[in-house]
Amino acid sequence: MKSISPLTEVYPDLSIEEAYQVQLRAIEQKVQEGQRIVGKKIGLTSVAMQELLGVDQPDYGNLLDTMEIRNNGMIRLDHLFQPKIEGEIAFVLCKDLSGPYVTVEDVLGATDYIAPALEIVDSRITDWKITLADTVADNASSGLFVIGEERFSLKEIDLPSIKMNLFKNGDRINTGYGSDVLGHPAKCVAWLANKLSQFDVGLKAGEVILSGALSAAVAVEIGDVFTAEFSHIGKVEVSFK
Repeated sequence: MKSISPLTEVYPDLSIEEAYQVQLRAIEQKVQEGQRIVGKKIGLTSVAMQELLGVDQPDYGNLLDTMEIRNNGMIRLDHLFQPKIEGEIAFVLCKDLSGPYVTVEDVLGATDYIAPALEIVDSRITDWKITLADTVADNASSGLFVIGEERFSLKEIDLPSIKMNLFKNGDRINTGYGSDVLGHPAKCVAWLANKLSQFDVGLKAGEVILSGALSAAVAVEIGDVFTAEFSHIGKVEVSFK
């Protein structure tokens, strides 16, 4: 595998809408090859990341069945480019959601359960030298994801107050809260459903939605073990070799 230069160096006028079309065509090709869409991921949900790329909204990518790693699984780094890891809250839907007028209440009503998750973001662009258009075209820098086995009802769980501690090899390296993603994780899912309506795409019952990183992404090295521990919803772990 070999990383490439940013698309925006070759196509400096590449718009966000065109970048999403690049993403969709690439995903369609993977589906034709036998892979299956199992959900979506939402990126750039924090103010800090939006300011870094000079944007005022999140982005999204597709999750494929080949991207899922079991909890406590092992990932080979030679299968990735330049991975980083993030702790997130995963939503699994029991009802379809279609924009453009989806609300937080709609998301809560359409959620079957939530679970702790780790997303391994990865960029096919050399040295993460990306603009928003580059990462959108690159399926929002999606790599792999891990979902905890335990399922949690939204009843009696205040999503914004969920606390996440991310540990690397047993040492806590960062902390985040549900409120760090647009103020409320379900608001991110609502944004996604409404954004997808521009492409005549909806969220489907059974899909996994990664609602956004609760803290900064951390670079991964051989031998690392990462654990994300969440208040109220348990923990999820993955190792690298």
